[in-house]
Amino acid sequence: MSLKTIHIVFIAVSVLLSVFFGVWMMVGYDGAGDATSIVVAILAFVSALLLIRYGVRFLRKLRHVSFL
Repeated sequence: MSLKTIHIVFIAVSVLLSVFFGVWMMVGYDGAGDATSIVVAILAFVSALLLIRYGVRFLRKLRHVSFL
């Protein structure tokens, strides 16, 4: 497994965790009604989008490098 593959897997797991955390905070907002929860949820979703953008740019930059 190459460093490129490990990096892509790490980015994918980070995106999933960020989305999960955002959903978790949205559910927490429904229960508590605290404004902090919604702000943190929005930040989690924004970070997921930025991680996706980073992953795409990373793949474009290292297009010529093998996954093996």
